[in-house]
Amino acid sequence: MGRRSDHSAEELRELLVACGHALMAERGFAKFSAREAARRAGYSVGTIYNVFGGLDGYLIAVNSRTFREWSAWLERALAEAPDDAHSRIEALVRAYFGFAEANRNAWMAIYDHRIDRSIEVPAEDEAAREALTGIVDREVAAALRGHDGDEMRRLVRSLIATVHGHCALWLTGSYALMREEDPAGQALARVTEILRCHGIMGEA
Repeated sequence: MGRRSDHSAEELRELLVACGHALMAERGFAKFSAREAARRAGYSVGTIYNVFGGLDGYLIAVNSRTFREWSAWLERALAEAPDDAHSRIEALVRAYFGFAEANRNAWMAIYDHRIDRSIEVPAEDEAAREALTGIVDREVAAALRGHDGDEMRRLVRSLIATVHGHCALWLTGSYALMREEDPAGQALARVTEILRCHGIMGEA
């Protein structure tokens, strides 16, 4: 039974997202149940539809929490990295893999959820996603020594795709089938090669 009077609208939203995120981390996308998440929060599944407008809206909010935690993970890794371009890029790539490994189910859920393009993603959820890319933008821009513009942004997105591809293949076990044992090292090597081609980084 619902406990609407126990929480403000903001508290209720946070509670439902927290319970959903914990369940997603536990079970993964395929076995996720909005009904079970609502039950753990002490509400009916109808409350999720009332608060988030539907299942897609709820999953977006749950995955946005993963994005926020991921961004915080990267920032912590960068805060501990030496202050040179190569070390910071290496920290970024390895932290990308580290977060995915430590949060496998929640990380995979981001990409397992196919967002209906007719749904408008709330600004706060869009910001959570953009913050992650913004960290990479910032670090590559710093390595570029202040250069900016469309070319740099396209480069950043290509680098993210390179690292993400290695990471996704690793988590699904496909990388092991190719008898490759160091996907993070391979991803870092490819990123370093690309940055050197752009004259950004010298030898480590």
